[in-house]
Amino acid sequence: MKPAGPMPAGFSDSGGVLRVGGRTVSELIADAGDTPLFVYDRGAVDRKIASFREAFGGGLALHYAMKANPYAPLLEHIVGLVDGIDVASAGELKLALAAGAKPEHISYAGPGKRDDDLAEAIAAGVTLNCESEGEAERALKFAENAGKRLRIALRVNPSFDIKGSGMRMGGGAKPFGIDAERVPALVGRLLETNADWRGFHIFAGSQTLNAQAVIEAQAQTLALAGRLADLAGACPPLVNLGGGLGIPYFANDAAIDLRSVASSLVRNLKDRPQSLANTDFALELGRWLVGEAGVYFCRVVDRKLSHCKLFLVTDGGIQHQLAASGNFGQVIRRNFPVANATRWGQPASEAATVVGCSCTPLDILADDVVLPRTEIGDVIAVFMAGAYGLTASPQAFLTQRPAHEIMV
Repeated sequence: MKPAGPMPAGFSDSGGVLRVGGRTVSELIADAGDTPLFVYDRGAVDRKIASFREAFGGGLALHYAMKANPYAPLLEHIVGLVDGIDVASAGELKLALAAGAKPEHISYAGPGKRDDDLAEAIAAGVTLNCESEGEAERALKFAENAGKRLRIALRVNPSFDIKGSGMRMGGGAKPFGIDAERVPALVGRLLETNADWRGFHIFAGSQTLNAQAVIEAQAQTLALAGRLADLAGACPPLVNLGGGLGIPYFANDAAIDLRSVASSLVRNLKDRPQSLANTDFALELGRWLVGEAGVYFCRVVDRKLSHCKLFLVTDGGIQHQLAASGNFGQVIRRNFPVANATRWGQPASEAATVVGCSCTPLDILADDVVLPRTEIGDVIAVFMAGAYGLTASPQAFLTQRPAHEIMV
């Protein structure tokens, strides 16, 4: 038997049935029309944002990295609660604008922006987080041709990353950002033009549960931003400190100590370099804001034994939940939190492997976990499904039925 991850807070019982946002699983499925189904609890997102505001106070802006979950009703809700939206494609830019985000509150990062992507972003008036000198020159040309003033920040590739981060975005050779030592010259180039230089975006890593590692990386980021400002001879209007705050997916994971991170960062901001005296600061969070708010439901369609091992075959799987299958960055596959939503609270009585409906041995939602006796027709709940779920998964694989999404 293999352990599942820790059950996130905020989910309740109604006569032995899971409730999300006050609705039973049967009500949720009826509203959506069928399984497979993602349900997002807006109250859980609200509580996360409130905890951020309480911990960091009013001196730090909160940006939503919408790559974590671009579901339109959820995005529309978040736009009204945060200070900025960070997008990573022209498609996300369209969604952010449609959700009501103001162009001046949108930043657009990511390598490989096409000419038409740059032109569209410039026309919309959003901030381009520039990834290279070549991209900056293209953007300057397009802005000049369009008669627009270019809003541009520089994404910096720092020489460090966040220790123990799930995905390292900085340190060494990277396709992301401009190596730090080349940044001051590019700032000078932008200041010689009519560009509206908006500052720095410095993102070292993601999915970290170690508060001390985040504290150290943020301190290094502040120091780096100060050195770059000194060398460029210009104060950046904004420094986006990136994100990195993780959530506890797996057994023995514990939530990051937000208060420790906040107290250290607030203290460091008060003592920041003089070259950053007039700079505003932001944290860019995605997974931390929405990951725990989502649940993925799929229905058991078969119960079978193979060589004495029990398999619960569902109508969902890898095509919707690549991360839970262990194929989205895991080196050794571990189980997300999982439960029988229709027998919530009943005692565990059997070990089972929960699989999807695709013809691949990779399609595993939970491996050898202990559940109540589960029958055909029961609904399996996979938690921590609010971030990097549906849009991070190969939805077209085998042309399986699409998943539904609702927010409650």
